[in-house]
Amino acid sequence: MPVGFRKSCLIPLFITWCLVAASFPAASSAIGAAVPAEKPSAADVVIVGATPGGIMAAIAAGRLGCSVILLERSEHIGGLPANGLGATDIGTRGATGGLFLEFVERIRKHYEDTYGSGSPQLEACSDGYHFEPRVAGQVYSRMLAEVSGQVTVLTNRQFDAEPSNVLFDKGVVSGVRILNRKNGETGIYRGKILIDATYEGDLAAAAGADFRIGRESRAEYNEPMSGIIFKPWGGEPGPGSSGLGDNAVQAYNFRLCLTDDLDNAVLFEKPEGYNREEYASLITDIKESRFAAVGQRREMAIEGIGRITNMVRLPNSKTDANNQHAAFLSTDLPEENWPWPTSGWEWRDRFAERLRRYTEGLFWFMQNDPELPEDFRQKCRQWGKAADEYQDNNNFPRQVYVREGRRIKGEYLFTAHDAIPLETGSRPPLHLDSITASHYSLDSHAVRKRELGRPHLDGFFSYPSMPYMVPYGVMIPKGVKGILAPVPVSGTHIGFSTLRMEPCWMAMGQAAGIAAALSCQTGVLPHGLEIRSIQEQLIEGNAVLMYFRDIGTDDSRFKSLQEAAVRGFFEVDEWEARLDEPLDRETTERWIGLSGTEMTVDAAAGMTRGEFLEKVMK
Repeated sequence: MPVGFRKSCLIPLFITWCLVAASFPAASSAIGAAVPAEKPSAADVVIVGATPGGIMAAIAAGRLGCSVILLERSEHIGGLPANGLGATDIGTRGATGGLFLEFVERIRKHYEDTYGSGSPQLEACSDGYHFEPRVAGQVYSRMLAEVSGQVTVLTNRQFDAEPSNVLFDKGVVSGVRILNRKNGETGIYRGKILIDATYEGDLAAAAGADFRIGRESRAEYNEPMSGIIFKPWGGEPGPGSSGLGDNAVQAYNFRLCLTDDLDNAVLFEKPEGYNREEYASLITDIKESRFAAVGQRREMAIEGIGRITNMVRLPNSKTDANNQHAAFLSTDLPEENWPWPTSGWEWRDRFAERLRRYTEGLFWFMQNDPELPEDFRQKCRQWGKAADEYQDNNNFPRQVYVREGRRIKGEYLFTAHDAIPLETGSRPPLHLDSITASHYSLDSHAVRKRELGRPHLDGFFSYPSMPYMVPYGVMIPKGVKGILAPVPVSGTHIGFSTLRMEPCWMAMGQAAGIAAALSCQTGVLPHGLEIRSIQEQLIEGNAVLMYFRDIGTDDSRFKSLQEAAVRGFFEVDEWEARLDEPLDRETTERWIGLSGTEMTVDAAAGMTRGEFLEKVMK
């Protein structure tokens, strides 16, 4: 069997890694009775995870006057955007607004203020949607600093997903027990509402929420691309695509920040434990121009380092370097990550180190292996790690890209059908309890390593969607009171594959922060809140609840339009609001009925659609 391939009949590495994980000491064992405890702390809202979703939840709640404690396991906030994901994953700009759009606008302003209005850096930032990792971290920190009177950020605070680390008061989650990784002390943090903003869903699971892991079968929800699927990039599903479900988790990687500015580049070194055999199959792939893609998609595999990493340009000659979809072997490490969602931090830290060494070894191989063509190696050596990023971590990202962890079982299950048009030209299904609109393709990375005779890796696909609406229920865990989960939201593997993009996570985080604040102010738990009260605050914060192609957040009529949209004024086939057009009699009658206004049809005569909405939505 050629090096780098796996036989489909081999026992999945998941089993092996589960056995290894079982041998590791539980991370929560560091929390013991003999360890001195910190004084308990309390706030209106306690958030576990300073991911972008958690940060936006903290800002939203803080701006509404709530006290917030934001707990982060690492020394740095910001999740993936501050760790290499600098090419924003959004299919339609303008489909998501609110705090996410504020973040984007601040990114753009940073580059304009720092480098000037005609600078190449400003052009490269693509209106704020492309950014350097350190800039993302700075912008998040500045946004949090503006609510520092309300929000306390504590780093090096580890939550271990054990039921004993969740506190309840009369059946409602009321606090968490946290390990201070710096001094070994434990602390109890109490809140009226708790938010799980972890990529893994640790808090919700420890609190007793049911969750999903792995892939649903095609038969379960009739979703495209579901279950076992072998699809060449740019092609159609091929042999072996059974559609059967399993417990496989899509691959993780590190989103590297590379540069070809050799004055700011640090070349890769051979890592400890380097295993050349892991990468040897690339030699034949490169020499024979063999790709896991068809047709024009092969053009993605550019010369040199582009054979193993897909790069998007960022300011200052940097790139967001992701897995190369057209390659059989790249920066993803399928199979070995399967236990991550439910493992403790001891195991996760070991896997993160394994993934780092694998990644460093891959680039060392491409730049130095003597069996690769010399001109190819020279092209690869034109790239290195950006020397001014992650300077406390040898210029390597600190955060594993956890594309998918636990998915809670919520009051609403988001499936592929919620992101796909009901018919040609129409929208996906309308959700009048929408907390955000969003858009990205249905998208998953591989779940298994290369197999003989397969056109690509199992699980790798992209499938088109259209701007959709996200219902509130996706972040309300069934059967658990007092928790919101805006990151490990409720969805099938296929449905979650579009919700999992950081713009959508930021928007859902904003909604969670608002819902938490309203719960604290009214005494009504999140699952019992009136959706209109949440939507009013979201609209006031320029959130997009229903996307329209012809109206953006900068239009003075935007808020009235959004309020009308979630009251059902628009049909599933209406992509344009057409606010400057005259209001016809049939629409007038329908809109008057929906608005509850006392205005008559005759009184509305001569109004434009926008004028009517401005009048009745005030």
